[in-house]
Amino acid sequence: MSALHSEIPLEKDERGRDIVLSAKDVTVAFGSKVVLDKLNLDIYRGEILGFVGASGAGKSVLLRTVLRLLPRRSGKIEILGEDYDKLDEQDRNRLDMRLGVLFQQGALFSSLTVRENIQVPMREYLDLPQDMMDELALMKIRMVGLAADAADKYPSELSGGMIKRAALARALALDPDLVFLDEPTSGLDPIGAAEFDELIAKLRDTLGLTVYMVTHDLDSLFSVCDRIAVLGQKRVLVEGTVEDMLACDDPWVQAYFKGKRARSIVPRDDIREHTDDNGAGAHSREK
Repeated sequence: MSALHSEIPLEKDERGRDIVLSAKDVTVAFGSKVVLDKLNLDIYRGEILGFVGASGAGKSVLLRTVLRLLPRRSGKIEILGEDYDKLDEQDRNRLDMRLGVLFQQGALFSSLTVRENIQVPMREYLDLPQDMMDELALMKIRMVGLAADAADKYPSELSGGMIKRAALARALALDPDLVFLDEPTSGLDPIGAAEFDELIAKLRDTLGLTVYMVTHDLDSLFSVCDRIAVLGQKRVLVEGTVEDMLACDDPWVQAYFKGKRARSIVPRDDIREHTDDNGAGAHSREK
């Protein structure tokens, strides 16, 4: 646990849950096109949140805005109890060290080996001898289920699943508290995707991670996510459990969670039970 974490008490919600990430009235626009409009979302300590929405709705835009890769027009974002905009350079670096990111397709540096990719954050933020970084990199490689000999391979020598695991090892390089996953199972076969979901759940439990997962994978939503938030109409339409999704009366949410693909995952009795439910879910944000 970092010194920053020990010094900053986290805000709690009405149920006493620690709020690890809070987005309040966040608006993001590209010129005159508003992508997110006064969006609100909280993520709680220790959970795996699945963030879904239609293609082009702005899921990755919010992720990149939280990571400060895109500017926001207005609103406030707090991460681990801190407003990044109010921190000095030293505390910004300390906060950055507590975040891990797995980008779409892994985004490994093609000219670096797996070991060297994992060491990039270590070189950026830490001053460690090479032998220690080598040892730490091997530990992360094993942690994500890769063989030790993957350390000296280049991304071009890896399968799709191995690339995702190597990228996850890099995201975990600095022992973060909060991990962002952007479409982590995209491009994986069903078996590989299921194994990756199991890995995420195991790492959450063993390392005490909080996970923000942008995904369109229904299997991931039903098998590994504690809560789901649905982006639509430039804001969070509904958030909660799978039961809340099935009870929500928004047309897109119904089509997504009760459609043909969902029927192969959700028990038919569960879908039938909610078919005539005209009320929104307990955590709906419909106004």
